[in-house]
Amino acid sequence: MDLDPVSTNPDAYRVLFENARVRVLEYSDRPGHRTTPHEHPDSVMVTLSSFRRRLGTDGREVEVDIPGGVARWLSAQEHYGENIGETSTHTIFVELKDPAPQPTEEAVLGPS
Repeated sequence: MDLDPVSTNPDAYRVLFENARVRVLEYSDRPGHRTTPHEHPDSVMVTLSSFRRRLGTDGREVEVDIPGGVARWLSAQEHYGENIGETSTHTIFVELKDPAPQPTEEAVLGPS
């Protein structure tokens, strides 16, 4: 099953740049928008707006409230997301294509 966010949620994700080492995605949505499940490799997320979201996977959910203008690490993960705030979400993801090292602790859901 193809869980690439550009394929699963083309209304919200678009490719801005891609080469052999990275892919850069732009994500935008409006309050109430919910994505279908999709995967992200290890990435850096740069927020262009402040937003509040619910992220979920495998029966587990977390709510995140992130200010605009910050960069956060996003460990490889599969999730869905829902804009539960009152503002639109606008972010950039810089996805890494190099293989990740073996995790040493429980995977984190959402940005860290």
